[in-house]
Amino acid sequence: MKIAMWSGPRNLSTAMMYAFGNRADCEAVDEPFYAAYLAASGADHPMRDACIAAQPTDPNAVVAGIAGQSKPVQYLKLMTHHMLPDFPLDWAKDCVNIHLIRHPARVIASYANKRKTITMEDIGFADVERVFASLPGPIVDSADIRANPQGVLEKLSESIGLPFDDAMLSWPAGPKVFDGAWAPHWYDAVHRSTGFAGAEGPLPEVAPQHQTLLAEALPIYEALHSKRLTA
Repeated sequence: MKIAMWSGPRNLSTAMMYAFGNRADCEAVDEPFYAAYLAASGADHPMRDACIAAQPTDPNAVVAGIAGQSKPVQYLKLMTHHMLPDFPLDWAKDCVNIHLIRHPARVIASYANKRKTITMEDIGFADVERVFASLPGPIVDSADIRANPQGVLEKLSESIGLPFDDAMLSWPAGPKVFDGAWAPHWYDAVHRSTGFAGAEGPLPEVAPQHQTLLAEALPIYEALHSKRLTA
């Protein structure tokens, strides 16, 4: 089984990768199209040069690289905004496609801790909508996962025909062998974790300069949220 887990950034995506990567039957692949996206878009991201040096920059080479797998389950952590319009998507039609979402107020607040400037392209909500339209599949919300990890992961596993493994509920602290080259900048909090954090509190305040982003992203989130799996 090849699982394509699609999300925008700051969506609990690394914790979900750690959950699946902790299964004995699963190999995890961290954002395989990141370098290709950086090279093609010219985006100035933290650790840009290290990321480009660590991965193929030709999207077709990326597809070839993930075609095989060493374990029965391959889990691909994929950022929707990395899939530029001219990047191939047909390969994913043979995957089990899952879509991970998070309230945009939380995404924006989390992203703002890592980068001063944020655009709609950075947080990826339009791309989440685009990829879901092309590659429909189960939707899970990060808030539901944090509130009830076992219940939601059991439901998700059942929906894709994968036996649930309670190894998904915890993992060792620290970096993982499958972390991308960008992990030192982005993964400090999840490296301190050994499992999913508890239920989230009230929505954070969104800074005035990001209110337009929130207004644009919220209808997309709400439409997907209405279709999500619940435990």
